[in-house]
Amino acid sequence: MAPSYENLPLEDEEFDESQIDFTDLEEQYQVRLDEGLDAFVVIDGLPVVPEDNRAKLIKFILRKLNSVGRVKDDGVFMPLNEETGQTEGFAFVEYSAPAEAIHAVKQLNGTPLDRKHTMVVNKLTDIDRYGREGRVDEEYHEPQIEPFQQKEHLRSWLGDPEGRDQLVMYRGDKVGVFWNNKEDPPEQVVDRDNWTESFVQWSPQGTYLTSMHAQGVQLWGGKAWSRQKRFSHPGVNLVDFSPNEKYITTWSHRPLQVDETHPVPSLSLEEDGKNYIIWDIATGKPLRSFATLDVPTSTDAEGNPVKKKMQWPTFKWSSDDKYVARMTQGQSIAVYELPRMNLLDKSSIKIEGIMDFEWAPATPRRDGVKTYEQLFCYWTPELGSNPAKVGLMSVPSKEVVRTRNLFNVSDAKLHWQSEAAYVCVKVDRHSKSKKSLATNLEIFRVREKGVPVEVVDSIKDTVINFAWEPKGNRFVLITTGEIPAGAAVPPKTAVSFFAPERTKGGAVGNFRHIRTVDKKNSNAIYWSPKGRFVVVATLQSQQSFELDFWDLSFEKPKEEKEDKDVNANLQLMATAEHYGVTDIEWDPTGRYVTTVASAFRHHMENGYHIYDFKGTLLREEHIDRFKQLLWRPRPPTLLSKEEQAEIRKNLRNYSKLFDEQDLAKKNTANRQVVEARRRLLEEWQAWRESQIEMLKALGAEIELNGGRVLKEEDGAVEEVEEIVEEIIEETEEVIG
Repeated sequence: MAPSYENLPLEDEEFDESQIDFTDLEEQYQVRLDEGLDAFVVIDGLPVVPEDNRAKLIKFILRKLNSVGRVKDDGVFMPLNEETGQTEGFAFVEYSAPAEAIHAVKQLNGTPLDRKHTMVVNKLTDIDRYGREGRVDEEYHEPQIEPFQQKEHLRSWLGDPEGRDQLVMYRGDKVGVFWNNKEDPPEQVVDRDNWTESFVQWSPQGTYLTSMHAQGVQLWGGKAWSRQKRFSHPGVNLVDFSPNEKYITTWSHRPLQVDETHPVPSLSLEEDGKNYIIWDIATGKPLRSFATLDVPTSTDAEGNPVKKKMQWPTFKWSSDDKYVARMTQGQSIAVYELPRMNLLDKSSIKIEGIMDFEWAPATPRRDGVKTYEQLFCYWTPELGSNPAKVGLMSVPSKEVVRTRNLFNVSDAKLHWQSEAAYVCVKVDRHSKSKKSLATNLEIFRVREKGVPVEVVDSIKDTVINFAWEPKGNRFVLITTGEIPAGAAVPPKTAVSFFAPERTKGGAVGNFRHIRTVDKKNSNAIYWSPKGRFVVVATLQSQQSFELDFWDLSFEKPKEEKEDKDVNANLQLMATAEHYGVTDIEWDPTGRYVTTVASAFRHHMENGYHIYDFKGTLLREEHIDRFKQLLWRPRPPTLLSKEEQAEIRKNLRNYSKLFDEQDLAKKNTANRQVVEARRRLLEEWQAWRESQIEMLKALGAEIELNGGRVLKEEDGAVEEVEEIVEEIIEETEEVIG
């Protein structure tokens, strides 16, 4: 077939190239700039220096560039201005791998070089991607500043004039936030269906309420309970906040799957295959992501493999949010500096055999140490001929400030006191035959010179629970004997109370045993957040549901002799029971304590009880499918120690004022009830009169209470009284 020339222009016609479509050729031969340039970054914000100083500047910035990856040989190109003979203030850098370029952008962007210069790092492909096709206007336009919009006050609940606390309840498919009203039903603040898909969680200072969803985590707050932040993490299972609410960790048992064809908001290819993401709450952006480490397998005495549970939280925070650390069991601890998430001193801390570690929950104040530091405590088991060890390490210096050798150790648990004044290491020791266990307590006195260690070894049985008094120096522990093989009923437990001896100089003396209560079933200890009061309970048991309310500073009558040797006066205030109790939690002020029978554990008589600190039951409610009750935490007080001491000194005067307010509120409530009843009675009387008038108009007889009948005859009303006798009960007794 001959070709058609109909659409070709004639020789004498003018040829218009703009009418020809070249898109197919452009797509076929377009240079893919993104391919092969992923390892390049552009460094801006550099000092402008003469050509003679260029090599020196390159050497200087290479120190920082190589801290996150390996720059290729001659991988830094710093152009010169031909007219001035000086550098242009930027440079192109080629890394060995694209992943290193991504790390450079995340960790080096915004790094100060000196007082006047801050390094700005961007991927070369991003500059090309966002700068092509006219996306960057050549002409400068002044940015439009949006008008200021007042945001919600995220801590407005603290201004409640009655000083009430809030709590969240998750029951059925509903999640609600309520005011606590002592004996009265909680007052609803907000209540929503399907607010979460698994559970809810408060942030440590109560600013946010966390809801869990298949696509990630959401934070809620403010008076309107609007969404404040959203963190995309498909399949998320657990979350953990830093103590000061600056950061949040999300974890999923399934590795993330991120690709460019199905992007996930806020996530990049760097998060692909990772399980953990650490986020900056203020910006909502991920700081760094990690994969789950393989947990070393162990074997029991018979050589069978033992499956270990995952430790949560895996990433543990220092008390001031400056560091977060993760342990590789048996090997090392990796400490990261925030917010850059760079490894401290570019290397992990090698600790052979390490089993566990815990940060101090407050900034330590060691004797004679004036420089800044954070402390963490760790322990290692016996390795060959080397004994087990407990150590205290200072960060950022990585100096081991105290160690202690231990022998015949089966297990150890680390317990910090809330103000980092002490750390107690609960050591389970086995006999030489390894057939029996005993426990002793190694108490490190952190604030005393040289960090002395006090040993409490008067404990014959195994300690199954230990708890320090918050903001205090007393502790409670629960012990039990050996569990017989095949025993259907767990052995009885004993509850022991310890307090320091009184000293003349005001220093804390040695810890001394106060009392032991035997033949109990208790397995849990819950201190009031303000100290002094403690609930010792039996949780998740099918045989016992005991709740014992103890006061360790009971004011005894004058005629009773006090123990002046120890800093404690122990008194059992009340005993209660809550069938099926699974969870116990104090409110942040220490005035109330709640017990919960959660549907997460069982489906028998789910609901909650609220007690005061003395153990008086104020309210109980049985709710089908009741899952959670969590008190809203409060941030640390802004009052100084002197102001707090003044309040405690005049507490009786304040209590009188509060009692008057409570009485006035109660009288107001009673008056409202009386007025409501009177109003209802008046409405009833008015309705009754209207009905009588209507019946009169119809000529009907009206029978009233008492048997009286009203008759309408010739306009006159005759009142007839009828007496009715009724035998209530009749008995017959024969007298012989």
